[in-house]
Amino acid sequence: MKIRLSLLLILTVAFCGGLSAQSVVITGKNVTYTRKNSISDYKKTFTINYPKIKASTPALSKKIEASISYSSVLHLDLKEELSDTQWLEEADYEVGYNKNGILSIALSMVGSAAYPDGTTKHVVVDLKTGKRVTASDLFTNVTGLHALVLKAKNKEVAQAVADLRKDPEFNEQDPNDLFKDSTQHTPLKLDDFSIAADGVTFYYDYGFPHVIQALQPAGEFKFSWKQLKPYIKPGGLLGQFVR
Repeated sequence: MKIRLSLLLILTVAFCGGLSAQSVVITGKNVTYTRKNSISDYKKTFTINYPKIKASTPALSKKIEASISYSSVLHLDLKEELSDTQWLEEADYEVGYNKNGILSIALSMVGSAAYPDGTTKHVVVDLKTGKRVTASDLFTNVTGLHALVLKAKNKEVAQAVADLRKDPEFNEQDPNDLFKDSTQHTPLKLDDFSIAADGVTFYYDYGFPHVIQALQPAGEFKFSWKQLKPYIKPGGLLGQFVR
């Protein structure tokens, strides 16, 4: 009887542990910082909403928080923001997916110097290890996958150029010139992506100047699990979606 109870206890703990690894509890901690020597009243304070994680263990919680920290993902330097830089106004996050052992989260920050600006990066974390995963961790034939995403990007650019040529308010000589700098200086990479229940979205920033950012395409390329099946590592974190 004691043996049976012991086995039951072990199975229960293992089962609960497995469940706890499937998702985490995320709570926002909003902190307002005050700059002692602000360059203006407008720059006196800024706010950061930290994603606080509760996983199966405190150690795992810390690992996940480290993987999705503003400093590691957005290279935000809190010390500099409190003293010299004084650009940041707000930093926040948005959870896109949090189950099946995967956390997909977007971290963003907005601020201003000569003009308002902002940036957003997407992070995917393996909830069993607490580590951030990259495209090479999840996909095979990355070269082929890159070609697939690049094709979608080129299609978006072609459509944007065609639309601008039809726009009577656009006075530029050649709409293609808007995309030359991004193509030459910011090649497409697969390191900015998010995961949802129905597939994966890859992101690209064309880097348009502030004065014409309204003309910038979305730079979001979504693919279904069916489309991605040839590229997903069978034994990897995403293998569960294409069995």
